[in-house]
Amino acid sequence: MKFLLLFSACLSGAFALADERPNLLFIMTDDQGYWDTGATGNPHIDTPHIDSLAIEGTQFRRYYAAPVCAPTRAGVMTGRYYLRTGLYNTRFGGDSMGTGETTMAQLLKQAGYRTGLFGKWHLGKYPGYQPQERGFDEFFGHYHGHIERYEFPDQVYHNGTAVEARGYVSDLFADASIDFIEATATATDDPFFCALMFNAPHSPWLLDTSHYAQPEGDKILEKYLKRGLPIREARIYSLIERVDDNVGKVLAKLEDLGLAENTLVIFTSDNGGVSKFWKGGMNGNKAGTYEGGVRAPFFARWKGTVPPGGVVEGQVSHVDLLPTFCELAGAELPADLVLDGKSLVPLLEAGEGGTHHEYVYHTWDRYFPNPDRRWAVSDQRWKLMAQFGSDATPSPSGWRLFDLESDPGEKKNLIQKEPEVAERLRREFVRWFDEVTDGITYAPIRIPVGHPGEDPVEIEPSWASWEGDHINYTFDGYDWDTIDGWKDPGETATWRLDVVEAGTYTVKLSYGCRPLDAGGLLRVSSGDSMIEHTVQATTTAEQFGLFDAGTIELNKGEVGMTAEVVSAPGLELMRLNGIHLERVK
Repeated sequence: MKFLLLFSACLSGAFALADERPNLLFIMTDDQGYWDTGATGNPHIDTPHIDSLAIEGTQFRRYYAAPVCAPTRAGVMTGRYYLRTGLYNTRFGGDSMGTGETTMAQLLKQAGYRTGLFGKWHLGKYPGYQPQERGFDEFFGHYHGHIERYEFPDQVYHNGTAVEARGYVSDLFADASIDFIEATATATDDPFFCALMFNAPHSPWLLDTSHYAQPEGDKILEKYLKRGLPIREARIYSLIERVDDNVGKVLAKLEDLGLAENTLVIFTSDNGGVSKFWKGGMNGNKAGTYEGGVRAPFFARWKGTVPPGGVVEGQVSHVDLLPTFCELAGAELPADLVLDGKSLVPLLEAGEGGTHHEYVYHTWDRYFPNPDRRWAVSDQRWKLMAQFGSDATPSPSGWRLFDLESDPGEKKNLIQKEPEVAERLRREFVRWFDEVTDGITYAPIRIPVGHPGEDPVEIEPSWASWEGDHINYTFDGYDWDTIDGWKDPGETATWRLDVVEAGTYTVKLSYGCRPLDAGGLLRVSSGDSMIEHTVQATTTAEQFGLFDAGTIELNKGEVGMTAEVVSAPGLELMRLNGIHLERVK
């Protein structure tokens, strides 16, 4: 349900809670389920520092994220359901939040907060979409949905610049947030907003892998194996315990700096869980619309202000965070900003509450939004949902209705007994879906080319649309994706570009090619300009080289660029890993 917030900075609610604006520490993990903490009843996992936030603060038992990560992150940052923002996917170029969106970091910065984000962003990697351009004074982390190396991570950036880092990634992000908090507290009088966005426990489920540190990581893993967990589950629990250790470090630093009394700490996760060993009776996992796919842990601690041991039963949403933080910060909201979220301040102040949102909505499909394949809507009691696989045809016969008050594990489908309830909820979901998607075209963003902040620019395979009987896209960790299999003349991959400066651009191709397949011809064209490149061999098709292909003329504005097979003598033309474009000076 949308809320048009017309008020400016109104601090009455915030000052009813505290004498001054609080610091804001927002901690979000990646793929940690509702059941993956001791505070939510898990008897097998050790999370003492995370649990302390629930004990010393208030626990929200029906906090809802989106089914997957980028949609949740867009909702957190904007206070709006992700479909309003143009974002619609976790890859394929659909994981970029529209540049017209106003973020909580921008609003808090305008209100005098120093802002930092450390960890996973996943709302856009190209110029104009990066965190330091969306309101954050400091950013150290990664753009993609996950990274491949947890030790010595090689896919991390600092304020838009690729950097190298030493150590284990959860430690790195926590240490960076500690340094940010300490620098802000000692060198300025500004309050801070620190977003600590751990990429754990998202796969790959890796503990310390360096020569010196691996034995320490193995100790945690061995502990959970001895408790009877399968290796997959032991790895996930071990990653969560490493997160918990780092949460403890950050909380200890707040105490050391004397900031604990005036810092609101929120802990949550970005979607439902991936672990399956113990789920507390909940149904479903990440990417689905059962409760296990959309409920996440949510603990709020503000010593002396938020009641300790509090429990909120009312359903709340990730879109509530922006209006909450802005109310507490006294941040002025644009008069025409349409929000879906509602401030949680009254619930925080009371430490309890049985209602908040009349309805909460969930939907996600791998490729493009639709209201039929994977969706849910709930009120405080009832939930209507559907979850169809890619090989199934959506039909009302597959809808499920659950009474969450008597059946929180979603075991008994009551749709035949309560058809009027199902009809009401479905009608409300369709109304909402039509509203949030109205007038929006969902497609990969146009990739900025010739932008002074990123020249050269790398064009990724996943952002293409492709045509041909043999052409294939292989996903393998974002930076190692390829367009492959193509061999017939006329098979194509096409990208949407936004050329900032017209002119001549050098074209470099990153690809791998078996020696026996070398000698094919690839044409790269945009408008009337084109170049052709004879494919060279690498040691194996999975080893990528960077090859000069020539120069091409690009017109300013919105253009397309196409890579096309001219000829291929072998099994495939090449495995194209990327195209690098750089404006000739």
